[in-house]
Amino acid sequence: MGITAAGAVWEPHAAYFEKHFRCIIGDNRGVGLTDKPEGDYSTAMMADDYAGLLDELNIENAHIIGCSMGSTIAQQLAIRHPEKVKSLVLMCPWARCDNAAKGIFQHIVNCKAKFSPEEFSLYIQLLIYSKASWDDEKFATELEEGRKSAHLDPNPQPLHGLKGQAAACINHSVLAELSSVLQPTLVIGGKEDIFTPEWMANEIVATMPNAELFLYEKAGHAFHFENVEDFNTRVTDWFLGH
Repeated sequence: MGITAAGAVWEPHAAYFEKHFRCIIGDNRGVGLTDKPEGDYSTAMMADDYAGLLDELNIENAHIIGCSMGSTIAQQLAIRHPEKVKSLVLMCPWARCDNAAKGIFQHIVNCKAKFSPEEFSLYIQLLIYSKASWDDEKFATELEEGRKSAHLDPNPQPLHGLKGQAAACINHSVLAELSSVLQPTLVIGGKEDIFTPEWMANEIVATMPNAELFLYEKAGHAFHFENVEDFNTRVTDWFLGH
């Protein structure tokens, strides 16, 4: 999953994927039930975490799907441990940060330090959901309910865990190395993503030899929640074909 998110966020998708695959869901370093060491993390470090998890589970290789920060970890896994990767789905990815992206990641940390859980949840929602979702009354009500329950998280991410993840996101820079990743790759996102804009996906597809692109209309960074059924079947069909 992406920055701030625990692995449990995958459940609406894993419940469908597991009809066809064995699904392994991890908590990234710095969040959930995994270790949350002090200091900066890197996407290479977190890719090595997942390589170790695959080894521990005696899984020789796997289809890899990563969302946002998870996509950067997936890129590094394919670069550093190519033998472990059958194919890739990179959701709302980037291969490098421009100054705007670096500013957003720093602002996420600043907000976490100063906001209540409900206020922080609102900022993240504004960052990842499209206008179409906010304009849908049912969807907007669900977002409000999510904010109201934000303080109930039994295992909230500590600020130092978020800082470590933000450093990994900001310093991720692998565009040149992606040209050596030969595994079939689906790059997928939303056309109205203000967090990781379309150009970030486009330059990855232009660099990776066996990558293809699909972008949802009127969808943001959380395009997979805005199009749950289509996303689940689309990704499942893609993995079954590769």
